[in-house]
Amino acid sequence: MDSEMDFIPVLLGSDINVYGMARAFYERYGIKSTAYASVQFAPTKYSKIVNVETFPGFSEDPGFIENMTKIAKRYENVNKKVVLIACGDGYVELVSKHKAFLEKTFVVPYIDYDLVEQLISKEAFYEMADWYDLPHPLTKIISKADYENGVAKIEVPYEYPVALKPSNAVEWLDIKFEGRKKAFRIKDRAEFDDIVSKIYDHGYTADLILQDFIPGDDSNMRTLNCYVDQYHHVKLMCLGHPLLEDPTPADIGNYVAILPEYNQQVYDQIQHFLEAIKFTGFCNFDMKYDRRDQTFKLFEINLRQGRSSFFVTLNGYNLAEYVVEDRVTGALKDKPTVYGNQNESQQKLWLGVPVKVFKEYARDNADKQRALELLAAKRYGTTVFYKQDMNLKRYVLQKYAFYLYNGRFKNYFKENKGDM
Repeated sequence: MDSEMDFIPVLLGSDINVYGMARAFYERYGIKSTAYASVQFAPTKYSKIVNVETFPGFSEDPGFIENMTKIAKRYENVNKKVVLIACGDGYVELVSKHKAFLEKTFVVPYIDYDLVEQLISKEAFYEMADWYDLPHPLTKIISKADYENGVAKIEVPYEYPVALKPSNAVEWLDIKFEGRKKAFRIKDRAEFDDIVSKIYDHGYTADLILQDFIPGDDSNMRTLNCYVDQYHHVKLMCLGHPLLEDPTPADIGNYVAILPEYNQQVYDQIQHFLEAIKFTGFCNFDMKYDRRDQTFKLFEINLRQGRSSFFVTLNGYNLAEYVVEDRVTGALKDKPTVYGNQNESQQKLWLGVPVKVFKEYARDNADKQRALELLAAKRYGTTVFYKQDMNLKRYVLQKYAFYLYNGRFKNYFKENKGDM
């Protein structure tokens, strides 16, 4: 390539993750991204740094591959590398499934489909974690056959509360019922029977993950974003310390305040795992500190950058730069691994809610005090409020989206987070 500018970023999706990546490309290279999605979400609306084109049915086959075949034709004679970034679980699975076809036109920094299938299944991931000595919560698998045999016969081997979540996050996107959540904290046997019945009665077919609930509030969580180059070498590791999560049932598990953190032991563990399984591309791990045995227990791996991963770019590790230097210029190959957040004086707090909401609902501890210091020093940022991309319509929409969090926390925080 003659220049690092000889590429075109193509993103899949239209949510906050997409906007974070588009912003990273724009901040580093001054390039506008193109995004393709099934629907238009608020974070990318009225933006001048990403153009979103929607296609009904694009989030699953056959709509995905039919439209991607047409989209690929647009780039056939472009004398630039077209870098394809999937910004959601479903899109990652689809891109990997059609990788051989897509690679004819696009740069596709993703693993093959067989490894994707192993990693997106939480139970298969936990088996791999055991093989590589990665701690995770005590886990029992519940199948649809177990439910059909009688929900009352399913043994719950852990003390309440227990955690319950779908093994297949992609299938879960299509399941709808009142009280549906990304993950459940079950308080007693009656609630367990009720929730398991609703899940399977509303069409879910894959397994459920029942887990020992690790005690503690959101500030015990950690999130780790990584980039692994095409030679399967980890090049970036950036650990975040979430201080608050969205309590809305459909969005439980989505972080809304992240403090940068450095932990070389965590970095070393995960680096060994990623390189051993020959991973490539972006990934994100969620984990929680268990005070009972002083370990970080892994919940899952996401085969993409996290939806809150702009905290990485905000703290000086531009995510777009890693994929461009790996797949476009080749400059990343000879660079050492970056273990993020070693210099506290450069750290910034990432927020996905109004400052007022953070101050009111984040658990009062030393980490919150550190965050308040960063706020006072104006060392913080958000994904969606970007001065270089702010017209009146966009500003009003994003302010309204942030404002809605006041009601969400008022309505749901006590029920879903208040007694942790």
